[in-house]
Amino acid sequence: MKFMKLGSKPDSFQSEGNDVRFVGSELATDIVVSIGDVKFYLHKFPLLSKSARLQKMVSSTTDDNNDEINIPDIPGGPASFEICAKFCYGMTVTLNAYNVIAARCAAEYLEMNESTEKGNLIYKINIFLNTSIFRSWKDSIIALHTTRSLLSWSEDLKIVAHCIESIASKASVDPSKVEWSYTYNRKKLPLENGLDLDRNGVRKQPTVPKDWWVEDLCELDIDFYKRVIVSIKNQARTSVGVIGEALRAYTLRRLPRLGKGCHQNGDVTKHRLLVETMVGLLPVERGCVSCGFLLTLLRAASVLDCGEGLKRELVKRVGRQLEEASVNDLLIPATVGENTVYDVDVVMNIVEEFVMWGRGSQGVCVEEEIIGRSPVVVAPDISGALMVTVANLIDGYLAEVSKDPNLPLSKFFDLAEMVSDASRPTHDGLYRAIDMYLKVHPGLSKSERKKICALMDCRELSVDACTHAVQNERLPLRVVVQVLFFEQARASASPTPNMHPQNGGSLGSSRSATINVEEEWDALPTAEELKTLKGELATMRLVGRKGSERSIGSGSSSGNNNNAKPKGGVSKKIFSRLWSGKGSSNGGGENSSSDTSGSPGSGNLEESSKSTPSRNTRHSVS
Repeated sequence: MKFMKLGSKPDSFQSEGNDVRFVGSELATDIVVSIGDVKFYLHKFPLLSKSARLQKMVSSTTDDNNDEINIPDIPGGPASFEICAKFCYGMTVTLNAYNVIAARCAAEYLEMNESTEKGNLIYKINIFLNTSIFRSWKDSIIALHTTRSLLSWSEDLKIVAHCIESIASKASVDPSKVEWSYTYNRKKLPLENGLDLDRNGVRKQPTVPKDWWVEDLCELDIDFYKRVIVSIKNQARTSVGVIGEALRAYTLRRLPRLGKGCHQNGDVTKHRLLVETMVGLLPVERGCVSCGFLLTLLRAASVLDCGEGLKRELVKRVGRQLEEASVNDLLIPATVGENTVYDVDVVMNIVEEFVMWGRGSQGVCVEEEIIGRSPVVVAPDISGALMVTVANLIDGYLAEVSKDPNLPLSKFFDLAEMVSDASRPTHDGLYRAIDMYLKVHPGLSKSERKKICALMDCRELSVDACTHAVQNERLPLRVVVQVLFFEQARASASPTPNMHPQNGGSLGSSRSATINVEEEWDALPTAEELKTLKGELATMRLVGRKGSERSIGSGSSSGNNNNAKPKGGVSKKIFSRLWSGKGSSNGGGENSSSDTSGSPGSGNLEESSKSTPSRNTRHSVS
């Protein structure tokens, strides 16, 4: 803290209670100055010699009792007037960052300028501000704080602008030129206390971090903070990452945890202003702040009912960094009046923005012709690792929001479809989400269960997921049997032959290989049937590991392979329910449906139960 002492006389002001001040002098006082409830008993000559305003006030008094002057509106009140009066008497005055702004405004009010007397109070305070206060990082911030109660005067005198310029210029200095005395908010690190030593026991030279000023600026009010950050950005010497970190630190310090229905809070307007200001200060560069922080702002904007334009801006920014997000980040509460727990629509908008940004970022670069080669067009593609990351993120999000019993199937389906199958190397996450939805929504109709299960490709499930699926009573029979078929193919030691060589078709070749009988969709296997199927699957796996016998998917009908085939007629019965109609039109057991022309008839059920699907095409469960 920097101090300034004006004057050297030992005389001082004395008090009689809290409302009377006088000068310890043998001379009788001849003027009373009333500042609010405090009366100052003083002498005219020292005051009038330095204050032009007091001269005018005394000369304009027409009352007989002209020895009392009332000054109700002096900036800083009695404390600042006392500083000015002491200076007039030549007493010692101590100025610091806490009182100098009030003293400067009071001196301006009293017109204690150079035209009244050389070396007057305004001149000396200005020197102190420029040589001491504005050169100190901490004092500049403190002085800026004190201008709040004297804002009109401080703005007119350019004091606020000088404080902001001083703070911004110091924050923009190269960190290598900053000393460790810069800050007073950050807790000292071990290296600051001399505990960080090198191998020789010599104290290491501490390195000032690039964001050393961030914590101190969190003390500023939002309007001052905004002006400081704008000034720092205009100087263009601070990286956007550091500015982004400053915005994040300030927001987390000032913005409380906001939940659904916080509108009863009296600080909604203040918090809304904070969010709008932070979004307006965000640098335009992608990655200047984390995706999690952007989603924090978006969550707050949703809860606080900020403008749609601000929300769209945040959605656009989040969409361009979506791969950085976590599931918890995306759990944005629904607005008041909505039945759902979370705002799924805004997440769909974010994913849509991510996809659009990915397409728009696929710019075209034409390389120069080299050694007679034709120009090469290079289109960068973000659909690889980033798309896989986003697909996993959305599947995890679907599994979480599926716990909401009010979540419509349409929203679940639309969001799941926004991620392409090519971005899902495995469908385990999608299966977990579907299973959770089926668990929480047991009243789905057969068409709705068909629709949601059609999102999943059973061939893309891991062994663990398949093991869970075949034991999952919430899945329709047809999905369970499909999982068994694909597990059979996985357990088979042979390549993946076509399902029906005689027809030239395969299990997953087209929609014609799927059952089209709606009545069979809700059919559930009996406990005995599922037990037999699971036992046969275990046998197939065992045979595949030992390699001693041919597996069921080999397509062979030789009697030497009887041990590798399903025993009994249970699997025949279930596969018959999957691959044939409930009743054929010709009464001979053949499926005459036009949608299943490539499917085997009842006479080929044993053959169909032994064959394996092609893994080169997707098998639909629709």
